[in-house]
Amino acid sequence: MEALRVEFAGGAPRLRAAEAMVRRGLVTTVSSPAGTAAVVGWTGSVRDRLAGARALLGAFARPGCEPPLPIGDFAAVLVYRDRVLLMRDGQARIPLFFRRSGDRVSAVSTSARGLGDAAELEPCYFCRYLTGNMAQPHTELSPFTGVHRILGGEVVELSVTGRMRGRRPGRTAGAGDEPPAAVTDADTAGRQLRRALEHAVGRRLGRTVACHVSGGTDSTSVALLAARLLAEGQQGGTGELILLAGRFGGGELAGERPYLEEAVEAVRGLAPGARPVIVDADDVADFDDFAHHAMASDEPHAHAFRAPFWSRLHAAAAELGCDTVLTGCGADPVVDANPFHLHRLARSGRLREMTSLARARAASSEQGVRDIVRTHVVRPALPLTAERVTRLAHRGTVLGGLGHFTRPPWLRRGFARAHGYRAAGLAESRFLFGTTPERSLYDAANYLAAPDPLSWRCAPRDGFFLSHPFLDPEVIATMRRLPAEATFRPGRPKAVLRDAMADMLPPRIRDRTDKIPFNDPYVHGLRAHGDDLVGLCRSARHPLVTEMFDIDTLCQAVREARLGLGDSASWDRVNGSLALVVWLEGLLDGSSPAPGATMPVSVVS
Repeated sequence: MEALRVEFAGGAPRLRAAEAMVRRGLVTTVSSPAGTAAVVGWTGSVRDRLAGARALLGAFARPGCEPPLPIGDFAAVLVYRDRVLLMRDGQARIPLFFRRSGDRVSAVSTSARGLGDAAELEPCYFCRYLTGNMAQPHTELSPFTGVHRILGGEVVELSVTGRMRGRRPGRTAGAGDEPPAAVTDADTAGRQLRRALEHAVGRRLGRTVACHVSGGTDSTSVALLAARLLAEGQQGGTGELILLAGRFGGGELAGERPYLEEAVEAVRGLAPGARPVIVDADDVADFDDFAHHAMASDEPHAHAFRAPFWSRLHAAAAELGCDTVLTGCGADPVVDANPFHLHRLARSGRLREMTSLARARAASSEQGVRDIVRTHVVRPALPLTAERVTRLAHRGTVLGGLGHFTRPPWLRRGFARAHGYRAAGLAESRFLFGTTPERSLYDAANYLAAPDPLSWRCAPRDGFFLSHPFLDPEVIATMRRLPAEATFRPGRPKAVLRDAMADMLPPRIRDRTDKIPFNDPYVHGLRAHGDDLVGLCRSARHPLVTEMFDIDTLCQAVREARLGLGDSASWDRVNGSLALVVWLEGLLDGSSPAPGATMPVSVVS
C-alpha cells in the first residue's frame, strides 16, 4: 500500500502522497523555509499530527545534527535544500523502502511491491521469512531484488539527486538505557508503570477512539485509561469512545463473555457515553477467504490466516468513523516478569539464586524446574542446537519437534543451502535472544503484535492505523528499568500492571491469572478449509513454489495440524508457508492492489 512516494529525476526529488490518506489525516505534509516533510502516521500525539510533523522537520533542519527520534508511529521523508532524510520510528509500525542500484537511490515508497519487479525476486528473503514470524520487519531484505527496507529507528541520508550518503540507527526520545530504577516496593513500581501507560494512551487518543476489549487485563487497562482521560478532558479535550469486541456464543471462547461484559461495564462507569460495539464472531473462522487476505499484502503475511476476525472488527470501527484504534496486543512480553532474568543470573554465576527463582516459577506454573531452565537458560544460549536435539527426539511426524529456527521438512534442502537458510536461522536466533536475552525480549516484542499488516493495508479504507500503547517506548523503558524482584511474584502474572491498575480494574479481571487461548477459530478454520489449503498448494503455478517446497510434505503438515498434532510454533511455520505460497500466486496473477489517486507535495527548493 503506497502512502507516499519519492522519485529522483531531473536532479531533484519529486514527492507524492496518497490523496485519500492525506484527506483522512493519515499522511501529514508540512513546509517551512528549511524544507518539506511528509509524515505517514503521527509523531508526538495523534491529536496534533501537524505540530508533530513541523517539529520533526525543524529538529533535523541543521546539517549534521542527530536529535532523538520522537515517540510515535510514523515513517517520514524530510526534503531539505541540500539533502533528503528517510526515517521510521523505533517500533517499526509503518513500512518504508527504497530502490537502490549501486550508491544511487531511484525511488522511495511505503510499498515494497510498488518499487519492485515481480519477475525479479530475492530468494534469500524467503529463507529469512521462513525462519519465523519476526523475520521480516527487522531485516533489510525485501522480496524484490534491489528493494531495501529502512529499519525501525533508522535514519537514511541521501543527496537531493538520490546518492546514498549514509544510514545510522537513531535514538528514540524517552527510551534510553537508564540504570535500574530505585524501587523499594510494589506500589512504586506500579505507579511508574501507570504514569508511563497513561502517557502512552494519551498520545494515541484521537477524536473518535476505538479500544479493543476482550475482558483480559491488557485490553481492559487500555480502555479504562482512555475512558478516564477522555472523561476528564485531558490530552486535548473530549472525544467519542468506542468499545470494540468480538463475542463468541459457543465453544471455549464463550467462557470469556462474562469478563467481556464486566470490562464494558467498568469502562462505561467512567465514561457513560462510551458505545459498546459487540461483533458476533461465531461464524468467523481462521483461513476464511485466505487467498484474498494472503495475496493482498505487500509482503507475505504470516498472520493472514487470522485476518477474517480482525477485518470484521475493524470494518465496524471504520463504519463509525474511528480515527484511532487501540489494542492491548503486545503487552505479554512487556509487562510480565522477564523470564530471561534467569539467563542473566546464570551468566553472572549466581546459580543458587537462579535455581531458587526457577523453582518459584515452576511452582506457579505447570512446568517443572528442568523445563524452566531449559527454556530460559539453555535454549537462549544454544538456540539452534537445542532445536535440533528436540527435533531428533520427536521424530515420526512432520510437525514433531519443529521449532522457530530449524529448517521445516517441506523446505527443500537444496534451496535452503543455496540461499542461506542456516545463516538466516542464526541471524533470527541472535535477534530473538541476543547476547543479553533479557533485553532482546523487549526488542522482539515489537514484532510479535499482529495484525499490523492488515491494519496497514486497510488504512485508506478504514481511516486509521492500529496502535499499541504497551509497545510505547516509554512503557518499555519503564519496565526495562524495574529490577526483577519488583516484577516477579509467583502465581501472579503481570503483577506490576495489576498493581498499576488496582484502583480501576474490576476485581474479577484484576485477579484472573489465565485467559482462554484463541484456538477454536484456528481449529474450525483448518477443519473447514484444510482440503482447500491442500488444493492451493497442489495447484500452485509459480515456479518458485516447487523450487522452494516439497509440496507433498507441506500438505502432510497441513493434515497433521488439522488433526491437532504439533504445537503453536510448528503451526506458525505452516501458516507462514501457506501464506507465502498464496502470495507468490498473487504475483503470478498480477493481483496487486490498484494504486489510489496521489497528489504532488510541493518541495521547497
